[in-house]
Amino acid sequence: MGSESRTDTAAAISGEGAVAPSGTPAGSRLGQRLSGLVVALGTLLFLGGFGWAALMYVPFTVPTLSMHPTIGAGDRVLAQRVDGSEVRRGDVVVFEQKSWADAPLVKRVVAVGGDTVACCSDGGLKVNGERIDEPYTRDDPFAATASFSEVTVPKGRLFLLGDDRSGSLDSTAHLMEKGGGTVARSAVKGRVDAVVWPMKGMLEPATGFRVLGDEPTPAGPLRTQVTLVTAGALMIFAGAAYGPVAGLLTRRRGTPPARG
Repeated sequence: MGSESRTDTAAAISGEGAVAPSGTPAGSRLGQRLSGLVVALGTLLFLGGFGWAALMYVPFTVPTLSMHPTIGAGDRVLAQRVDGSEVRRGDVVVFEQKSWADAPLVKRVVAVGGDTVACCSDGGLKVNGERIDEPYTRDDPFAATASFSEVTVPKGRLFLLGDDRSGSLDSTAHLMEKGGGTVARSAVKGRVDAVVWPMKGMLEPATGFRVLGDEPTPAGPLRTQVTLVTAGALMIFAGAAYGPVAGLLTRRRGTPPARG
């Protein structure tokens, strides 16, 4: 009896075969503190990334096929909140123009103030006399037939086209209006960074305007924000799982082996 008592006491001191008392968290105190720290840090990353994205991006649903194949009808996009003065040629933007529609529209900027733009004497779009390579229109067999005479874009305005040139009501449909179908930079509400539903990901950069000295606009911080949210969620899950996992391992260590 005495030896058994001493053995039990030694086992309790060493922690071997110990079972956490009912109602107390399983695992060591250090493990519990670390798991709490992981959960707290994960929550900070998750909420920080989500809040950062909410401040910088606004969601829109594109109702038509005018931007096909880049964006389909019903696709959900995220547009970075930007000032119209930051917009470059090749950017896909969300804007409002009451003479066009009573809802936000999504089109691609192909020319800015001071540019001349025309289509399609040699089968493609020309800006300032330079032929622009537009891979995003290659699925449209009628893109090269959507011709219009040369337009000079007034200062502070934008000339906008849909990627589906044969089915888009864009600047070419408003050439007879004041401004020659152009839209004021101030009408821009955001620059589309990604299609998030269905998950097509980040938009491909429009490299064809490099012949005019325009580099594609760098992508916004969306990837970083998604990384923060994902890492935060994983840390919350990992930290919260520590207690149940430690309890399971403790119960297994405390279960006597079966005897035959």
